[in-house]
Amino acid sequence: MRDLFGFHLRRMRKERGLSLADLAAELMHGKTVLADVETAHRPIPRGLPEELDEFFDAGGIFGHLFKLSYLEAFPDWSRRFMELEPLASHVWKYAASLFPGLWQTEEYGLAALRLGLPRAGSEEIERVWATRAARQSLLSGDEPPFVWVVLDESVLRRQVGSPAVMARQIAHVLDFADGPHAVVQVLPFSAGAHGVGSSVTLLDFLDAPRVVYAEGYGTGQLLENPAEVQAAVLAYDLLQAAALPPEESKLWLRSAMEELRA
Repeated sequence: MRDLFGFHLRRMRKERGLSLADLAAELMHGKTVLADVETAHRPIPRGLPEELDEFFDAGGIFGHLFKLSYLEAFPDWSRRFMELEPLASHVWKYAASLFPGLWQTEEYGLAALRLGLPRAGSEEIERVWATRAARQSLLSGDEPPFVWVVLDESVLRRQVGSPAVMARQIAHVLDFADGPHAVVQVLPFSAGAHGVGSSVTLLDFLDAPRVVYAEGYGTGQLLENPAEVQAAVLAYDLLQAAALPPEESKLWLRSAMEELRA
């Protein structure tokens, strides 16, 4: 899809008789960036598809190809979930070991990817992060979903990057939790065991049944069968009930942040 995006960009540019420098002068992206997009040597920057559709009056083709290239970047087992996530009105998450991708800062996300992909080069790490960062645009739209996240205490205790990176990541989460579209809870070790064995996401829709996505290392499963969804929802509800209340959770997070800054 990135190749096809670049092909249409090059075709339309040449039909207009424009050089890369000419097009760069018209847009908010540099000549080198546009050249790399035309040859599919780099991920498509956010904002560029909309600029190109408007500049070339392309009828939305660049936006559509960008969406397809975004989905193409995910493995087959997660692609259906990535198609459904932008359609959800409410997103409920339990994060077992890392801050959710939707809430990750760039420095935290890159550090986590280096740990999870120890043999990957910097270019691959940047490519994967660009795909994850593109998902975060869900939270900045006109009608963002309501996101409720339960963070396991291990997410806060296992350091990713430096203490400063962790502190800034917690501050980032608190910014979301202080807004109108998010709630965060902390599930402390003192709460004991629970029935949700891995990170899980529940998606609610205004016009469709709820689905559940359970994720592990290198794999994931989308549950749509009503009985399976109901069982997963009950386990999640019990976990959520065992977590600290939202305001107490924010106090807990601020305390953890200050410890990291000390």
